[in-house]
Amino acid sequence: MNETLRVLKERRSIRRYQPRQITEAELNAILEAGTWAPSGMGLQTAVMVAVQDAGTIAGMSALNAQIQGRPGTDPFYGAPTVVVVLADGGKPNWMRDGSLVMGNLMNAAWSLGIGSCWINRAMELFDMPEGKALLKKWGLPETLRGVGNCVLGYIDGDVPAPKPRKDGWIVRV
Repeated sequence: MNETLRVLKERRSIRRYQPRQITEAELNAILEAGTWAPSGMGLQTAVMVAVQDAGTIAGMSALNAQIQGRPGTDPFYGAPTVVVVLADGGKPNWMRDGSLVMGNLMNAAWSLGIGSCWINRAMELFDMPEGKALLKKWGLPETLRGVGNCVLGYIDGDVPAPKPRKDGWIVRV
């Protein structure tokens, strides 16, 4: 089977990670894949922020849990790396552009043996004052909106089995 199609079929969302950090080479390859995502009119409105600082990750996870209404939990599942995908909210395709980046990140990670999961609530977090403060700290404009948090790490435990594909997924006209 074609390697790309194999990765697309086998990739799973991972929710248990080993505490050890992924390598710089692995992270760089995953981030580079994100830069090659298609974007509306070629505007490349997305920005990726690679976060490996444990304190920053813990703070973002706590805010995410608060937004989710589940304080005290870890919605980032202990992943040692989080790539925050943001995009220019003033552009019409910002969410689509960022979503394509997220897909590239997750598929590239899987191809390298790295687990990933799309964690929601980035939009809510980066619309909050705390999120705006992070943008400022990172030297980024407040016009950026959160698309998703791509958590990355080495898989701890078994890979989940695939869910069966639904009927009626494809309609041909």
